[in-house]
Amino acid sequence: MIKRTLAQTCTLLLIVLALPSARAVADDYDDTVKVFRNAGKSGTFFSNSYGYAVFPTIGKGGLIVGGAHGSGRVYEKGTYVGDTSMTQVSVGLQAGGEAYSEIIFFEDKRAFDEFASGKFEFSAQAQAVAITAGASASTGTSGSTAGASGTKNTATTAGAYYKGMAIFSVAKGGLMYEASIAGQKFSYKKKG
Repeated sequence: MIKRTLAQTCTLLLIVLALPSARAVADDYDDTVKVFRNAGKSGTFFSNSYGYAVFPTIGKGGLIVGGAHGSGRVYEKGTYVGDTSMTQVSVGLQAGGEAYSEIIFFEDKRAFDEFASGKFEFSAQAQAVAITAGASASTGTSGSTAGASGTKNTATTAGAYYKGMAIFSVAKGGLMYEASIAGQKFSYKKKG
């Protein structure tokens, strides 16, 4: 019975991870940036940051063992300079699946270079997301964040830089309960 449950969990996880891996069109990036520009405090970061990485959709799922994956673009001084992906593995009390958008702002060139080096990661999170509203908190090497959001049209954010980076997310849909330890890794590939 346990092997069957593990197999079902792995199958669900693969399906959830495969959904956002389809190539996002430029409109997805533009739409996601627009959501964050209009979402309260995160909108002010665009004019004050050195750059940012935007992930239109990150898919996440799990039952005790979980994972998340999403692809994005990296911008330096407003110019698209490369592609990025995020992969997360988590273990702990968790059940369900969700999709969300995420943006990481880089306060200065040092923070941007740290992310672009491929050594950027963070972990240790607690989160609860419902269908059209979400609340989340996380802490790790990137700092601590907390936020709440409604739908993508009514999202609000609050946050500040910590060690040169600020991270915001907006729930897109799903139902996920999580109190787990997770390792989140980012890769970066320069454009061209």
